[in-house]
Amino acid sequence: MNLGVIAGIAGGLVVLGTAGSFGIANILFKKVVPRQDSVKVDLDEMADMKQWEEYKKKIGPRKEYLLAQPTEHLTVTSKDGLKLSGDIFYAEEKPRRIAICFHGYTSSAMSNASFASFLHKQGISCLLVDNRAHGNSEGQYIGFGVLDRYDCLEWIKLVKEKYGEDISIMLYGVSMGGSTVLMAAGLKECPSNVKLVVSDCAFTSPDEVFGHVLKRDYKMAKFPVMNINNMMSKKKAGYGFKDCSTADAVQTAKCPILFIHGKNDDFVPTWMSDKNYELCRTPKELLMVENAGHGASYYENTELYESKVSEFIEKYFA
Repeated sequence: MNLGVIAGIAGGLVVLGTAGSFGIANILFKKVVPRQDSVKVDLDEMADMKQWEEYKKKIGPRKEYLLAQPTEHLTVTSKDGLKLSGDIFYAEEKPRRIAICFHGYTSSAMSNASFASFLHKQGISCLLVDNRAHGNSEGQYIGFGVLDRYDCLEWIKLVKEKYGEDISIMLYGVSMGGSTVLMAAGLKECPSNVKLVVSDCAFTSPDEVFGHVLKRDYKMAKFPVMNINNMMSKKKAGYGFKDCSTADAVQTAKCPILFIHGKNDDFVPTWMSDKNYELCRTPKELLMVENAGHGASYYENTELYESKVSEFIEKYFA
């Protein structure tokens, strides 16, 4: 997830001053919230090229392993009528445990294939979904977790209907997906089937992460650009950037949560996971991974990542 290029467009308009705030906000909205099929994850946010070459050595074999497993294509319909797409990779003929995995901004379901292959080898079936306005899922506007939390509930409902009311569910997400699973877990409608959440480098809210990027890259204050953006999003996309916060959601969540964040993440600052961890009222753990950029913790220290997740699964998902 990287908005540096997007913010660059806005940066060139700073000279317009207050009179140009609406124009800046309009450009940002058009480049961020509508479906972005032509935009892909900027790997520079994850690591430098040398690190990324090492990461690719891990990703390829793990993805191949997962794709060789028994699979089934699934769909659900969102509250607002969108057809959402996902694929489940079976670890058992009749699953007893399922991990529902959510990806980050401008990514796709298979971006979680490496981690899913690890879970699959633990006997956990993995449902990898395309978020709304991504991949094979319908949608004109990206939900940034605010809308996706309700989509998550629809996937949970489908899993219960298809595999039984006693199915045990784990929610996993990275970046925007990490925020999605936290926001979903905080909903009062989230069922007790959800036994644990693993959230990797989640942002607290769209408003705070966008504001961070504007300040970091172009020394632009959030006001009034983000306020205008918020109004645009409410009118066009049906939600506001401040409508939901993970910091609020973790206070009403009912299941254990494992928070993960790369210490070198400069896109979603580590204080966001620190804040989520401190406010969380359920059993919780926090893993900070040395030398890992945004969304790169699993690849940077796979052994540590898997070990911590395995311990968490043993406690709450055995």
